[in-house]
Amino acid sequence: MSDSNDIKKVDFSATLACIGALTFWASGPIFIKYLTGYLDSWTQNLLRYSVACLVWLPFLIFSIKKGRLNKKIWRRAVVPGVANVIMQSLFAAAFYYIGPAFMVLLAKSSLIWITTFSLLFFAEERALVRSKRFWSGMILSVGGVIGVICFKEDFTAAGTLTGIALTLMMGFMWAVYIISARIAFRDIDSRHGFSVISIYTVPGLLILGLRFGELGECMKMGAWQWFCVVISGATAIALSHTLYYSAMRRIGATIPALVMLVQPFIILAISHVVFEETLNILQLLFGTFLLTGSGLAIWAQEHLKKNHNS
Repeated sequence: MSDSNDIKKVDFSATLACIGALTFWASGPIFIKYLTGYLDSWTQNLLRYSVACLVWLPFLIFSIKKGRLNKKIWRRAVVPGVANVIMQSLFAAAFYYIGPAFMVLLAKSSLIWITTFSLLFFAEERALVRSKRFWSGMILSVGGVIGVICFKEDFTAAGTLTGIALTLMMGFMWAVYIISARIAFRDIDSRHGFSVISIYTVPGLLILGLRFGELGECMKMGAWQWFCVVISGATAIALSHTLYYSAMRRIGATIPALVMLVQPFIILAISHVVFEETLNILQLLFGTFLLTGSGLAIWAQEHLKKNHNS
């Protein structure tokens, strides 16, 4: 009886962790878009990530004092850290040109690059090339990305094209970040890895902010804008990762990844109210193709892992 109760308790905790991560990651783009009216992307990036770094810092210091931090982590985190600086810069910049829902939906194209890099760097995943489910997912995803872009009414507008280019480059760099972190932290606690990456990321964003941003603009913000900076940095960057990793440890990677596919539609609902953003029927249709394809690819990957373990 106690074993059954323990299982239910773990599942309930994992469910709450998934919902929390989804909520925080869905609110992040809304905060970023709102802050575009007060800060440039370089300054906004620096402020929000500095908050996330401060949130993780006590955990990192505690781990160092307890001798739990693998000393190799400082060297291994360099490549993911550099990739994260570039990715975060592209991510924030895109919101200055396109709406949150369109941007986040298009950003799901990163799965295509993540899968490609996984096939190149992880021999155990190359069996995916024989999976019809996997290729169906990839075809749907690629077709979905093309449709979401091409059926946007102002597709050819300069600002829109800039936002699309930034988002697609961000998706590529997100894949570089994810794969490099996976390689670097294969035998290291992912929470330690993200803590160190956040420490590396802040100086990188500071250099970019000093070179390209207007850091002094933050002094003109009111209390509400500062609250948005702090709450989005603490939740959408720091706590969301913690909750997501917690969910994966309890129930595996597949269910949390599938839950996150709902994110663009939640953002669309919020963005429609706050910023009057809309996607037309064809964009929603191809967006569904994109997310369905992503789901099929994740499903195929999980099926491969089960067969490999058995």
